[in-house]
Formats: sequence, structure tokens, C-alpha cells
Amino acid sequence: MALSVSSQVSPIATKLILQTDSNSTADNDVLNAPGTIYIIDVDNALNVAQDVYFKLWDHAGPTVGTTAPDMVCLVRQGDRRQLAVTEGVAFATAISMATVTTGGTTGTTSPGSAVTIRILASL
Repeated sequence: MALSVSSQVSPIATKLILQTDSNSTADNDVLNAPGTIYIIDVDNALNVAQDVYFKLWDHAGPTVGTTAPDMVCLVRQGDRRQLAVTEGVAFATAISMATVTTGGTTGTTSPGSAVTIRILASL
């Protein structure tokens, strides 16, 4: 797994969260602080035969498959999906994330191939 968070000079957001291999292991509290998400980009191009569910929690240490996610984004097999929220979505506690092959709360199976996540956020 290769997670990075870098500072951004942008009128939209100040942080770029980049995960090049999102899977069922949660990336917990990626900003080490509460934050607001403005743009989410989920690239599932490498999984040509498998839908994935990108999940976000307003929680510093969720248990994937048990803790109910605050947001779930379905990305079809071989697709890339971008979501923009001009007002932002505030996470009061933390931003944690994971990608699995089952929607809803349950599901702990990682995708077969890498899923790349890009999020523009601010503290």
C-alpha cells in the first residue's frame, strides 16, 4: 500500500490524499485531524471484471466490515469515477477510507487489482 498526503496550493483544497492501492485494510485518520472533502476520484480501471465500493468513515479507526461507513461510492468494473462537492463534506473526527467488493457496512474482501484514490481535502 502506498499512501501519501501532500500540501496543495489550490482555491479548492489544501491537501491531496493519494492512495495507489486502496483495499480492505483501512487507511485511518489520513489527515491526522478532522477535514473537509471537496473532490473524490476513484480509478478502478485495473479491475475489468469487478465492481468496487470505496468507503469513507468519519472515524479515526473504523473496523472494515463492522463499522457503518458515512459514504459509499460504487465504481463499476474498469471505470473511473469523480465526485465533486462544491460545499464540501465535513468530517468532524477524522477521514478514514477503504475499498472492498461489497457495498453497505459488511464486506471485507479486497479488490483483485489496485484501485487508485485521489481526494482533495482541507483541514
